[in-house]
Amino acid sequence: MTIGGGLNLHGIVRGAITTVNEDVTVAYERSNGFAIGQSGKPTPQYLPVEPIRAQFQALTYKDLAQLDGINQNGVRRGVYLYGSADGVVRADAKGGDLITDSENHVWLVTQNLEQWPFWCKVAVTLQNGS
Repeated sequence: MTIGGGLNLHGIVRGAITTVNEDVTVAYERSNGFAIGQSGKPTPQYLPVEPIRAQFQALTYKDLAQLDGINQNGVRRGVYLYGSADGVVRADAKGGDLITDSENHVWLVTQNLEQWPFWCKVAVTLQNGS
């Protein structure tokens, strides 16, 4: 299977992966930067919600080592997504994308762990109030 001139290995193995851990549909909100409110405080802005397929998994030791320096505490997971995602990029004043699961838990995309042409793996942190 080729798309855009490349081999989509992820698409080939997807059937075997989902027999062990099913994909779920999540509400995905892409960060669109910040707006400055009347108080002078930046407020994150998001593009309209889009439904996408995702798969939540535990983070591996290698993932945790990658996350060691980002100073995020709390409940964290790895999520495989179809397409691309953006984490927090402080140098660009860009916030992370948001994922809302079927139980209405909101997860902040804190770091992109892997990016491929057809899918990505991101680290997410459960947000307060979820």
